[in-house]
Amino acid sequence: MQFLTTHVIPGLLQYKYVFLFPAVVIEGPIITIVAGFLASLGFFNVFAVYGLAVIGDLTGDCIYYAIGRYGRTGLINKWGRYLGITIERVSKLENHFQHHRGKTLITGKLAHGVGAGILLAAGLAKMPFGEFLRFNFFATLPKSLILLLIGFYFGEAYARMYHYLDYVELGTIAMAILLVAIYFITKRRAQKLMK
Repeated sequence: MQFLTTHVIPGLLQYKYVFLFPAVVIEGPIITIVAGFLASLGFFNVFAVYGLAVIGDLTGDCIYYAIGRYGRTGLINKWGRYLGITIERVSKLENHFQHHRGKTLITGKLAHGVGAGILLAAGLAKMPFGEFLRFNFFATLPKSLILLLIGFYFGEAYARMYHYLDYVELGTIAMAILLVAIYFITKRRAQKLMK
């Protein structure tokens, strides 16, 4: 919160839209809420904030996708063993994205805290870029609007409860890890029973 008040808000107030776009690319949700709050005070045009929030958020998504897609071999070879990523798992990931790409991307986009991993996974799975962009665009429109409206109407209250979102994010990540672990344990046991 201190970084937000000492660097981000002064940057937004001084450089306006020039600062807003890269800030949204780096940290879309929080910046969109802050910019919505500043728009409610008359520092920004709410429609310009919405447009930049959508474009900036999609730009960030494309960066994650590109890292996954074009850094695929390097990521797997260099970091895969530390992250449990193997060629076989990437093949399964590709298969998953063949059948559930829309649901997976939209869920990842709307779930705070796990989106980056899913965006990287879409790139690793070599999901067609046009389709990736289309699903993310349609998920970004309502998400950015909701965040902007939260900032616009509830900015002061959000500032007071901001630190609780860290706990929600950690809880979401922990729940995702737990569900993935349960899935793999259950699958492994089912395979042992079939042998």
